[in-house]
Amino acid sequence: MKKPYPILENILITDVAAEGKALARVGDMVVFVPYVVPGDVVDIQLTKKKKNYAEGRAVAFKKYSDKRCEPFCSHFGVCGGCKWQQLPYTEQIAYKRQQVIDNLTRIGHLELPEVAETLGSENTERYRNKLEYTFSNKAWLTFEQMNLPDEDKPHNALGFHIPGMFDKVLHIENCYLQDSLSDEIRNAVHKYCQDNNLTYFDLRNQNGLMRNLIVRISATTAEVMVIVAFYEKSDKIEPLLQFLADKFPQITSLLYVINGKANDTLFDQDIKVFKGKDHIIETMENLRFKIGPKSFYQTNSRQAYRLYSVVREFASLNKDELVYDLYTGTGTIANFVAGKCKKVIGIEYVPEAIEDAKINAAFNNLDNTLFFAGDMKDILTDEFIASHGRPDVIITDPPRAGMHADVIKTILNAAPKRIVYVSCNPATQARDLADLCVNYKIEAVQPVDMFPHTHHVENVVLLVCIDLAEFIESPSNSRIFPLQLNTQKW
Repeated sequence: MKKPYPILENILITDVAAEGKALARVGDMVVFVPYVVPGDVVDIQLTKKKKNYAEGRAVAFKKYSDKRCEPFCSHFGVCGGCKWQQLPYTEQIAYKRQQVIDNLTRIGHLELPEVAETLGSENTERYRNKLEYTFSNKAWLTFEQMNLPDEDKPHNALGFHIPGMFDKVLHIENCYLQDSLSDEIRNAVHKYCQDNNLTYFDLRNQNGLMRNLIVRISATTAEVMVIVAFYEKSDKIEPLLQFLADKFPQITSLLYVINGKANDTLFDQDIKVFKGKDHIIETMENLRFKIGPKSFYQTNSRQAYRLYSVVREFASLNKDELVYDLYTGTGTIANFVAGKCKKVIGIEYVPEAIEDAKINAAFNNLDNTLFFAGDMKDILTDEFIASHGRPDVIITDPPRAGMHADVIKTILNAAPKRIVYVSCNPATQARDLADLCVNYKIEAVQPVDMFPHTHHVENVVLLVCIDLAEFIESPSNSRIFPLQLNTQKW
C-alpha cells in the first residue's frame, strides 16, 4: 500500500499561481494549493509530490489572510468554477495585471512600457450571456448528501461537471454567473423532469432522454434563447417544450435537438425551432449581431465592448487603411472596426463562424468587409497578401495556443504599421511577441478582465513597426497612442 503524503503544518501562502491556485514555498519546494489566498496560514495535505514542486489542499486554517473575503456562492469549492471568490475584486484585477507582466517579462523577456491597470468588469456577478448545463443520472453528492439514508440520496442532477469526473454532475440550485432567469428556467425544467419521470443521461452507458440545457440571454436586448438537447426521440419531448413555452413567455427563441452522438457538441447537429425565432440579437454601439444556437459571441457582453474599444483605440485607424483581422471568429471585431477604415479582411478556421461573420456584416449594411475560411497558415501567405493588398494594420486574436510560426513569418513579411494582438493566454502571447519584436516595439499593454472570480485574463498589446516607433518618439513628432475609451452608451 502506498504511503500517504505528509501534512505540512503552519505554511504561509505567499502568492497566486496558475489555474486559480495559490502557492507557498517550503524550503526549495513550491507547493500549489487551491481555494486559499496570499496571507493565509494553513496546514497542507500533500496530494502530489515531484522533485521541485508539490500539490496539496488546505486541511486546516491557522490564520486567515487580511485579503480574504467571504465566498458568495453555496457551490464554491465544489463545482470548480469561480475559484477566486475568496479574493476581493480589487485584488483579483491587480493579480491579473501582475500575471500579464510576469508572463511577458519572464517568458518573452520583453521590454514593456508601463502596463495599464486591468480594466475590471462593471458586473462581477451574473455577467455571462450563455451557460450550458448537463443532465446526469450520476449526481455528485456533497458530504451532507452522502450521510442521508440511501432512499433520500439524489441520483439525478442538472448542473455542472465536476472537474476530473467526466460522468459526475453537481446539481446547481443557484448560479451567480448568469441572470437569475437562468436559475428559474433550469430549476423549473429539473422539477418538471422529476415530476414526470423523464430519464437523465447516463454518459457511461449512453442512454437516457435528457442531455443538455443551454440558456443564452442577451445583455442588451433581453432576448432569451433556450436550447434543450435530448439523446433520443420521445413523445415526452413536446410536452416539456410546451411547458417551457407556457411558463416562460420571456423566451424568444425556444429550440431543441436530438443528439445521439457520444459527445455533447452541437456544431454538426440539426437544431430545430419549437417556438419563436432561430436567433437572438446583441447590440454594440450602432451595430446589431445576430446570434444563432451555434454562434460564438463573447460571453461577457458588456466587457466585450470595452475589450473591442481598446482594440479599436490601439489600431488608431483612418479611412484610407486596410485591416487584416486574423482569427476573426464570427467577425465581431472586424465588423466593430469596419466603420473606421477603408476595408477589413477577416480570416478564420471555422467555416460556420465565417458564415456568421458575413451574415452580421450584411445585417449591419457593411460593404467593406471580406471574409475567408481556412487554416490561417494556409490562407495567410505572401501570395494572399499580394492579391488582396498589404495591410496597414493587423489585428490578431488567436486561440490559447497562440499563432503558428508560419503565420508570424508572414506577418513580419507583410510589415504592417501596427499590430494589435489580443490574447486570452498571456503565456503564448509572450512567446509570439518575442518573435514579432525583431521588427516591432511594444507601445501599450492593456489587460481586460472578462471573467471575474477566475484567474483568466484577456490582454491587448499594441506593436508599432520599429521605424514608425522611432518616428513617434522623435522630438519633432508629438503623436502618441493614448487609451481614450468611448464612453458612449451602447
